[in-house]
This record gives sequence, structure tokens and C-alpha cells, in this order.
Amino acid sequence: MLIRVYYNCGLSRETGQSTIYRNAVLIYNPAARGLAGKRVRRIHHSIELLRTAGHVVTAVPTPGPGTAGEIAREQAARGADVILAAGGDGTINEVANGLIHSPVPLGILPGGTANVLGNEVGIGNGMEEAAGRLAEWVPRRIAVGLLHAAEEQPRYFLMMAGVGFDASIVNTVDPALKKKSGKLAYWVAGFKEFFRLQPLVEVRSGESTFTCTFGLASRVRDYGGTVDLATSASLANDGFAVIGVKSRRPIGYVRFLPAAFSGRLERHPSVTVLHTKRLEFRGPAGSTVYVQVDGEAAGRLPASIEIVPDALTLLVPPGFQG
Repeated sequence: MLIRVYYNCGLSRETGQSTIYRNAVLIYNPAARGLAGKRVRRIHHSIELLRTAGHVVTAVPTPGPGTAGEIAREQAARGADVILAAGGDGTINEVANGLIHSPVPLGILPGGTANVLGNEVGIGNGMEEAAGRLAEWVPRRIAVGLLHAAEEQPRYFLMMAGVGFDASIVNTVDPALKKKSGKLAYWVAGFKEFFRLQPLVEVRSGESTFTCTFGLASRVRDYGGTVDLATSASLANDGFAVIGVKSRRPIGYVRFLPAAFSGRLERHPSVTVLHTKRLEFRGPAGSTVYVQVDGEAAGRLPASIEIVPDALTLLVPPGFQG
């Protein structure tokens, strides 16, 4: 289904403190959780709000997994003055991959399970509220991460890369259950992982090397829309805040929970913390260790990640400091 909203032709224009877009493209995943019911109405209502504000919008559904990036790339080449990603962090990641090194800005209309990026920049979880505020947002050029994983194509990410325990959960989550119940699917997958001995991952950055069973290289403080783990992370910086937690048996993670939920995990004496622009991950021989980026399965180790500076223009609320 292609939804077109016409107003006038031309490029975006600024009116006082607002920007009106004349060729906005809204990309959404029609197979996403809840879209058959309430969420499809939210998509339509968001488009009406954009039209009321004076924006010209073409809404394009993705035909299948992994296609949003190419759609974004093509629409930017055709003259779109903004690309809007309506959905969860996975959809946003796909769309962003099509806009790396493009001057066309990315605007997010959160509508997923966790909405980490929306919470991080202060947009929140409301798709329709975000649509109504689009004209207020300002462009911010940011760095992104780039993942090289075994037997996978290189992949950019906006928020985080995780290896070990959390990546195993992401890799084994039931897609049907996720579509139906959201975060509950991750708790179910986590419960299954809880009884598996976790492999040790070697993490290397320059002269620094450590081992962990859960490693997170983050550009954002928010984790899973629930807690702030990497409190020193920032989208405004050209680097990762890295956290390494080590416990072969997942029951051992319990001792880290008070620090995690109080935002003090980086100060825990048993947690490794560093700040860097490049990391390498290796798992033990004969073991399969997974990696995730922005909450989506992204392959297995060995893998490396690096910062790509000045890579993407992201629309953020005026007060966002990173």
C-alpha cells in the first residue's frame, strides 16, 4: 500500500523556528508488531498530522526484511528532503544504513518495542506526538558505528553493539512472540539462556584486552528502553562507551542488577569500562558467539566495530545535547 499526501512541490522551507518539508518520505514495516490493528491507525493519523502541519509526505511500506535501507537510499537520490522511519529501533537501523554519508536528514517516529533512540534524544515513545513535532526538530550531524562480523556484510549502527549474553537472547528470541507480546519475548529468550554456561569473549582495543561474557559498546545511555547502562555514552561524541561484565553462569548477573537499575553499573568494581573508537571481539575456538546491533541479530564472532565520524544527519528536539 502506497499512501501519498500532497501539499506543494519543492524543497523544505523554514518558517521562523519551524521547517516545513516539501518532499518527505515515510518508511514503515507493514509486518511489524501490532500493525494490523492499532498501529496502522497510528501510521495514518501520523500522516494526517504531518499534512496538517504543511508537510508533503509519501509513505512507503517495506516489501520485506532488509529492504528499508535501499528504499531510503533510492528516495534520497530522487530528491527527498527528509526520510522518516516509522517503527522500532530495527526499522530505524535499516533506514539509517541507507542514509550514511547522505546530507538528507533522518527523522524518527517511534513505534517499536523498546524505542531506545527515541528515548535517548528526547522524542519518547509516541509516534503521533513525534509526527506533530517534526517541524520543531533541528538537524544534528552524528557519528555512527560500523560492524564487521564473520560471514556478514558490513553494517552501520546508531546506538550499540552487544556480544555474548544479550546477543544470544536477541538471536534466539521468537519473532512470532515478539510480534505478539513485545518485550515479553526477550524475557522468555533470556530465561532459556539463563541455564547455559556463557562463553568467554576476548575484547581488544589497542593495548587494552579483557574478557567478558556480556560486552556492550554503546553510543547511548538507554538500554532496552528500561535502564541506563552506559551512562558515559553520548551520541555527541565520536566514540563508544564500553562495558564488560563477566559471569560464566547467568545467575551471577544478579549481583549487577542493583547497580544497573540505579545507573551505577560503570562504577561497579567488577565491571570493565573503557572509551574507544575501535574494538575487536573473539570467542573461544569451537564456540558460536553472537553479536547484535541496535537490538537486532547481526552475525557471530569474530567481529570488529569502529566509529565512522560525521556520518548521518539526525533530526532531534532543539534542547538535545547528546
